[in-house]
Amino acid sequence: MAATESSLRDYGIAAPHGPNVDGDHVATRDFHEMNPNEKGVFDFLLKPDDSFDASGKYWADMGIMERLRFVSSVDAAEAKKETSHFWSMFKTSAARFNGALAPIGWLMGAFTLWSYYFKNCIIPGMGLLLEGYVLFSIGNVRPLLEDTFGSCWKTYEICDKTWTQAIDYLEICGIIVGQILVGIIGDWLGRRWGLIQDAIIMFVGLVMLTAAWGLTQNGWIICYVWALFFYGIGVGGEYPMTATSGMENAVGSGKVSTKEDRLHRGRKVTSAFLMQGWGQFINVVILMVLLRITHGYSGPPYAKSDAQWTYRVSFFIPAVGTLWLVFHRAYKMKSAGKQLAIQKKKQHVTGYDTESLKLTFSYFGPRLIATAGAWFANDVFFYGNKLFQSQFIKVITSSKDVMVTWQYNLINVAVSLVGYYAASFMIDNKLYGRKWMMIIGFLLDFILFVIPAFNYEYYTSPAHIHEFQAMYFLSSFFNQFGPNSVTFLVAAEVFPTPIRATAHGFSAAMGKMGALLAAVLYNYIDTQTKFYVVPWFGLAGALLTWLFLPDTTGLDLKEQERRWTYIRAGREQDYHGIAIHPKHLSVWERFRGVGKNYDADADYKQRVEEMRGDWEDWQQRKFEEEQKGNGYDLGDDNDFSEDISSYFTRTARSTPMPTPQIPTLEKQQKATSPRIQAANSSESENEKLEI
Repeated sequence: MAATESSLRDYGIAAPHGPNVDGDHVATRDFHEMNPNEKGVFDFLLKPDDSFDASGKYWADMGIMERLRFVSSVDAAEAKKETSHFWSMFKTSAARFNGALAPIGWLMGAFTLWSYYFKNCIIPGMGLLLEGYVLFSIGNVRPLLEDTFGSCWKTYEICDKTWTQAIDYLEICGIIVGQILVGIIGDWLGRRWGLIQDAIIMFVGLVMLTAAWGLTQNGWIICYVWALFFYGIGVGGEYPMTATSGMENAVGSGKVSTKEDRLHRGRKVTSAFLMQGWGQFINVVILMVLLRITHGYSGPPYAKSDAQWTYRVSFFIPAVGTLWLVFHRAYKMKSAGKQLAIQKKKQHVTGYDTESLKLTFSYFGPRLIATAGAWFANDVFFYGNKLFQSQFIKVITSSKDVMVTWQYNLINVAVSLVGYYAASFMIDNKLYGRKWMMIIGFLLDFILFVIPAFNYEYYTSPAHIHEFQAMYFLSSFFNQFGPNSVTFLVAAEVFPTPIRATAHGFSAAMGKMGALLAAVLYNYIDTQTKFYVVPWFGLAGALLTWLFLPDTTGLDLKEQERRWTYIRAGREQDYHGIAIHPKHLSVWERFRGVGKNYDADADYKQRVEEMRGDWEDWQQRKFEEEQKGNGYDLGDDNDFSEDISSYFTRTARSTPMPTPQIPTLEKQQKATSPRIQAANSSESENEKLEI
């Protein structure tokens, strides 16, 4: 059926001739018939079977029991597939050695799996591992320096008290500067340059920390403080850069989304983020080993030279790792900013996208309140817990030995690591996901702090001290298996690519304002009062999350970018896709009616026509290159199978350009699609299916 001359088709924003702007957006008019094979291909691309059932129903539109069965089935199939893949990797490596050498083969298989984990989780999170090591060593080293340099660090007889207390303040101030500054740079110059800059700043900062000295102990303190401030700038930049680059690398560069993005985007980012926990763990272990080497197994008092060697060598070790990180990011991560470059090219933007920043405040302002406010509330918990954990542990044990304090710190960090990994495994589960994980984590932290606050003497008595200890450690677990992991992810995920690093950096900076509040406040109140103050931030964080934060679990990131393209073109009302499904909107957005234009059928047809626009643009560029006598390198530019091209050619409004046969890049994909196979077997190619 040919289109009439008078019909007006909406080819979408991506069409080469631009979007329709006269208000008559008829994406469904003259929608041509498809044969079963073509329908199967379009369904495979636009309704992937990890998000839609066989009838084309989106998982969030299903009833509770139906959703439970569907999500459990998809997750089980994916887990089986991943387990099979890892087992195959192990067997392939182990099979090289047989007989008496079989144990070597097992070791090789284990090494292969470790190499996979190192490449996909540790390297992306290496910056966070190193900064986690250094950042939290400040709280770990302080008890040692107070014991050995008491007249400076404890009684302030020879050192200025203000400078000594400024260690915590200026460190956090440096982080805030880095988060905002590098967040903007990351959206302006690109993710790669932000990553390289962070690594260089952290390396120089570690050299300064290792070599910090002064003519007097007070001069040493001042040098130490400013070294921490400088290092903090690099630490702050790691937050927006690691989150955005890790997330965008999971998306893929084609026009069609990937299963990796939909099912594992959260895990990919949090797997990098949890390296911060490993940094804390490694730091405590190294401090304990170094003090044993320099001081032996006797208890306090510790010699000043022992303390100096211990803390300086502990800073030198991550300096070596950070120098390697500079090299890796400069020479091995050249495609880190690819997604941002693609978006800027589509929007014809060079430099910083100020228009997107303005629109973000207009359309996503409440989301910024959620991410920044929840991060603020969380960091009062998290950094207060870490920076002053030695004081809390003194309530649990009366020992004056810094080694005992470090041992309890090690237990606390180990519990936190379990929480990090639990978050990594559950954050993409559609039945729990980001939002519920964050709310429940906040509420449980509130409960675990408010109980001892109003029964302090009871829980700190010798008979009940272990109950207090359990609650303190559990609060660390649910902080990681909750707001600390989720805020890092969603502060980038709920915002569009052009200003993603800026929004993440601002949210993280507001979080550090919470840490700064804790650092200042905790110097003026006793331990019990800290327990009175802290719980209410957990309750406030839960309320902010519930009201203003959308749940992006299972939401295609490219679909969010598609919605943003409509918003940027001034056509928000013409977008009908799943990014405005009630499941993926906050309570506030639903109250404002943001999802009123959601229409799955209209969106399906609109997406097909947007693909037509992309296809025509691709054909035009291909034709122009061939007219010049150049071959056309398809690269990532061809998302169109033979069936899709056939459909667009058959239903074109005009005679298509003379081009050679289009190579089929999705034949393997088609062969593995159950829907396409079913379509091929049940219907003849010549039969038509009315949509």
